[in-house]
Amino acid sequence: MIRFLTLLLSLASLGWSLPAAAAVTMSFHSFNGSVLLGRYPHTFVVLQGTLDSTGQAVNENYGFTAKSVSTRILSGPVEHDISIEPPKYVTGTNRHFSVKLTDAQYHQVVAEMKAWRDAPGKYYSLDTRNCIHFVGRMAQIAGLKVEYPQNMLRKPKKWLNYVTGLNPKLGAKPIG
Repeated sequence: MIRFLTLLLSLASLGWSLPAAAAVTMSFHSFNGSVLLGRYPHTFVVLQGTLDSTGQAVNENYGFTAKSVSTRILSGPVEHDISIEPPKYVTGTNRHFSVKLTDAQYHQVVAEMKAWRDAPGKYYSLDTRNCIHFVGRMAQIAGLKVEYPQNMLRKPKKWLNYVTGLNPKLGAKPIG
């Protein structure tokens, strides 16, 4: 009789068990740039996983860039855009570190991306509002410490290595 009750309780608890923990992971990437490929140094975030509240799958990436590349970038703000990288491009970049997001943080990241994307006017600036500033804002939403040393504002890999050092709790190593 005790075995039967144990089996019955075990089966009942299976029906009441909580679903597996879902989460969205935000990874921070840099690209070194390549004159041959016509790509400049860049940083962006990749979001992958599942939302806890809805079970919705997430597989997105966002970076902030100039709408078109020209010498006008050197003289002040230009029109901006959010770049979404193809999967084959993402695999060839440096992944510096990753953090788990709550559903609320994920929604805040998406809202922030839309605010940057939809801002009227010319808001891309090499010195005050570039891909580093955008990714830094995403890191802040995730609760990370962020600083913007002047000598790193055009060096995404060096800057993400610096952010790694500011946040030892990540347990990440700088990318060489």
